[in-house]
Amino acid sequence: MKIYNTLTRQKEEFTPITPGEAKIYACGPTVYNFIHMGNARMECVFDVLGRYLEYRGYKVTLVKNITDIDDKIINKAIEENVPFSDISSKYAKEYMEDMKGLNVKNPAIQPKATETIDEMLDIINTLVEKGYAYESGGDVYFSPSKFEGYGKLSHQPLQELSAGARINIGELKKEPMDFALWKAAKPGEPYWESPWGKGRPGWHIECSAMVRKHLGNTIDIHCGGQDLIFPHHENEIAQSECCNGAPFANYWMHNGYINVDNIKMSKSLGNFFTVRDVAAKYGYMPIRYLMISAHYRSPINYAADIIEQCLSALARLKTCRENLEFALKTAGEGANDINSMLESRKEQFIAAMDDDLNMSDALAAVFDLVRDINTSVLTAEPAKNDVVAALALFDELTGVLGLVLKEEKAKIGDEIQELIEKRQEARKNRDFAEADRIRDELKQRGITLEDTPQGVKIVV
Repeated sequence: MKIYNTLTRQKEEFTPITPGEAKIYACGPTVYNFIHMGNARMECVFDVLGRYLEYRGYKVTLVKNITDIDDKIINKAIEENVPFSDISSKYAKEYMEDMKGLNVKNPAIQPKATETIDEMLDIINTLVEKGYAYESGGDVYFSPSKFEGYGKLSHQPLQELSAGARINIGELKKEPMDFALWKAAKPGEPYWESPWGKGRPGWHIECSAMVRKHLGNTIDIHCGGQDLIFPHHENEIAQSECCNGAPFANYWMHNGYINVDNIKMSKSLGNFFTVRDVAAKYGYMPIRYLMISAHYRSPINYAADIIEQCLSALARLKTCRENLEFALKTAGEGANDINSMLESRKEQFIAAMDDDLNMSDALAAVFDLVRDINTSVLTAEPAKNDVVAALALFDELTGVLGLVLKEEKAKIGDEIQELIEKRQEARKNRDFAEADRIRDELKQRGITLEDTPQGVKIVV
């Protein structure tokens, strides 16, 4: 498998530190509000990465954090006059609800910032002792100028990155590019005890601490959105490598932005959408489909007509699966020679995913499989072994993409079943008027009957 590495700006063969294992860290949400569509893209894309690596036989350990202490959380708590923990707890639960809806698997470990304070303090203390960081008025700042490799992820020298940087009012740092590892507590703010007084961690340090605690000094893959390359990921590298004396991550993967009607999504522009709002209108699965329908490094566009296209694509996939399940009921024994076709589609899918997680081409392979199923498997007299094999591969590939296509069917009561049987008897006796009457009665009850060469298909 080849991965485009942001660090080197080229595709590289994925060679994990430990053969057969993949240690991955993904930057999770800051829980002060419902997650937005941009968050959803990162979640869906790197959920597929984990699923695919597992599919290919890797033991995947994915760590994804929850930032539950932050300026935004504190400000929201002040605004609502509640403890900060009430805000973070509430929106962490809402986040998990959205992840369930999007069919994003739970990570192996999901640490919270407030649960990792001791580990952060240990790293900060080491950085101070090594001369990479300094205390100033109860704050502790990291000095990027002390780290020779600063800027290697964003591919900009420190001089360019620092152009236009300023020291804001209240900051006690020496240089504009210095960033906070620890912030002295302001009156009324939550705090923890530290060697530098009461305070709380900066944003960047939490990820370094969680990576080292749960995955070690060096990991295989670090994931996140393009907006995190600088300064967040750049700062993670600097503080981790200065503390640990080892490379932080061997591969960096970043997903592209979300546009709304071809304009970058932004609160300031008023084109900002939460996952919850979009799901309320269209459901969660069209959102997931949208997020994986283009190459993960490319921007994607959210618009009403595009989400409608996603709904149509999902309907086609669901219909294929329903037809396969229905065909199992009437399929005869035996099989045709479809194994080579199935193997070809599987190889097409794997080739796409091995090429830098090319999910758009992988989806194309799935739709090619659907076409082949419709022409070669779902015939007037389907063969049972063919249907079973086709359904197995269909579920296998769509499962790697995390698409939920099997819906729970409502149970049909005895009265409805009796009416269906009476209609069948009427058709057998060529009493089409009675058959049509029963069909119309069932339709009024929300049950549609479709007459197919394989028998009557019941749509509830």
